[in-house]
Amino acid sequence: MGRDLTALFDPRSVAVVGASDDPAKYGHAVASQALRAPDRRPVHLVNRRGGTVLGRTAATSLAAIGEPVELVVISVPSTGFEAAVDDALACGAKAIVGITAGFAESGPAGLARQRAIAARVRAAGAVLVGPNCLGVADNTTELYLASDRFAPGRIALLSQSGNLALELQLRGAPHGLGFSRFVSLGNQADVTLVDLIEDCARHEATSAIAVYAEDFGDGRAFAASAAAAGKPVVLLTAGRGTASARSAHSHTGALTTSADVVAAACRDAGVELVRTPREMTVLLAALSTAPRAHGPRADDRRTGDRHAGDRHAGDRHADGARTGDRHAGDRRADGPRTGDPRTGSPGTAGRRTAVFTDGGGHGAVAADAAEDAGLDVPELGATTQDRLRAVLWEQSSVGNPVDLAGMGEQRPLSYADAVGGLLAADEVDAVLMTGYFGGYAASEGGLGGGPAGGSVLAEGETRAAKEIVAHLATAPKPLVVQSMYPQSPSCRVLAEAGVPVFAATEDAARALAAMAGRPDPGSGGVPPLPPAAAPLRDPGYHGVRALLGAAGVPFPAAREVADEGGLLAAAAEFDGPYVLKALHVLHKSDAGGVALRLADREALLAAYRDMDGRLGAPSYSVEAMADLADGVELIVGVNRDPRFGPVAMVGLGGVLTETLRDVAFALAPVPARRAEALLRGLRGAALLDGVRGRPAVDVAAAAAVVERITTVAAAHPEIAEFEVNPLLVRPDGALALDARAVLG
Repeated sequence: MGRDLTALFDPRSVAVVGASDDPAKYGHAVASQALRAPDRRPVHLVNRRGGTVLGRTAATSLAAIGEPVELVVISVPSTGFEAAVDDALACGAKAIVGITAGFAESGPAGLARQRAIAARVRAAGAVLVGPNCLGVADNTTELYLASDRFAPGRIALLSQSGNLALELQLRGAPHGLGFSRFVSLGNQADVTLVDLIEDCARHEATSAIAVYAEDFGDGRAFAASAAAAGKPVVLLTAGRGTASARSAHSHTGALTTSADVVAAACRDAGVELVRTPREMTVLLAALSTAPRAHGPRADDRRTGDRHAGDRHAGDRHADGARTGDRHAGDRRADGPRTGDPRTGSPGTAGRRTAVFTDGGGHGAVAADAAEDAGLDVPELGATTQDRLRAVLWEQSSVGNPVDLAGMGEQRPLSYADAVGGLLAADEVDAVLMTGYFGGYAASEGGLGGGPAGGSVLAEGETRAAKEIVAHLATAPKPLVVQSMYPQSPSCRVLAEAGVPVFAATEDAARALAAMAGRPDPGSGGVPPLPPAAAPLRDPGYHGVRALLGAAGVPFPAAREVADEGGLLAAAAEFDGPYVLKALHVLHKSDAGGVALRLADREALLAAYRDMDGRLGAPSYSVEAMADLADGVELIVGVNRDPRFGPVAMVGLGGVLTETLRDVAFALAPVPARRAEALLRGLRGAALLDGVRGRPAVDVAAAAAVVERITTVAAAHPEIAEFEVNPLLVRPDGALALDARAVLG
């Protein structure tokens, strides 16, 4: 059930310690807000000098109030914070909000103070938000303990930045967005982001959770709580740089950045990760009010640089197609377009999007934006096209995009007819409506749209908006509108009914992609960690091979040797050709520490003498040479992140791993089904299916080995970096050819 935060969000009484008449002090702002609802609960102002604050008598201490106080806000100098906490606990406080700064953010001494305070609060059975926070607010219980007002609504905002919270409020206002709760996270000494997500998930008045976080604390617990929330969680975070990868000792570490880790956790947890406050606002506008699908999501958000020709009313063939049109059969850079009728692919269920427009240019741009956002825009089937032709006129295009081709000016209700037909089609999961809709009513509203004397069109357009709402009630599917006139009366009809309306095409497409559903194919959510295994005693090459071999990871035969006698004895145990590797050398191939295809013992001995003369390695590995024909080299690694724990990476491997950078990430351990989806989502995935006459390789076998490798790594918290590179995948199975482990 999580922690009980009732005293934090709906306390029986409140006290503000450090309340002040000085507008420059935070105690003034919080006290002013607290007094907005004086009849909901007792609000006590405390100032050690007494007197009056904001026209009310102030108590000189919490004890002087003379009655218990359930929630105490503390905004005093750092030197007096501990005493104020002790006073709050003594007067029966069950929740404390620490505005005061100067703790963990100031260094080790401050962190020690913070930990001691949090321990005292927990021992008393109370909860602490902060310190170093900007307060809390709950519009549903009339609790106002932050410096600013937040418009009421259904979004819970959990933020480590006060200014970003204010920006979200300003950006959300045109979309009618408001907030059920606001919590400034502060240092999370006691109440954490995870605690707050779990409580907001249970909060009936909250329909979506917005998070800005720089410090996740236990990142894996954050991902698990978000996955279990049952509500959309939208995350904006900072720190997408590569500094963390600079000190890595393996390809996996060098290729894993903070952004990769967070993105992997969000994909597994079904969290919508955004890059800017604007993008967060777009998604919240879509997810907090509109119906959300729950179909599978395309595993890779493929992008293409395809520019469609503009579609003017006269650019049509007799069959309703258009010149410059992007037919479902058009080739993309990454292969056949989804929904290609030649392959029989109808698009990914849950992501099949109909683009509906009243102008060719808008339709083409919107189709591109939808596919860039990860949606599919397949050609509509014959049955759906026939139904659309029955309600549209001859010039209309019905393939997808669906284009009215000027019919809206003749009959505004054609907008509703087309949307109704698309929503009713089983092959359509979502609809993106784009273009001029709203312009006719805008002329009547003084917004500069529509033809002169267009009152009849304006009335028809508003009626069409109401009919679209009725169609959506009958066939509830994700529907997003992009309009040149988003504030027009007809667009307001849609918005007030919960249909997201945007001015920018890319915003509409991004919003629709979020509404179309998650998680990725093959993802079972946030994977549980296996029980910790006995620590790895031998982190050397052969020790790591033995660890993986015991878990069922196949390797070629190999022996570790230290001199020529051992070398020849090893060669007698299995036939050539041989491989010779210098051990305890970082990036052996780059250092000339790997010799392949040594045909016999004489070639092996010669290679040994040359390598030992150059490198002088303490020991070497003699191995049976694997058959590389028809194989694809992969890399499988696990990097242990301090916030999210073990994070797996799979991709194209071998000596060019860091050059190709064709990799994908997921929280470890990675189930085989998820591993196969990751491999299929690589840019070079076509290699796995065979190219230029080469046979397909056994991807299922590779995925099974990925599961074993990542499970072993996840069970060994002492290992910081763990890697198999290459993992050779052939038509008849998978074989690990090299492995390394770096202890933390």
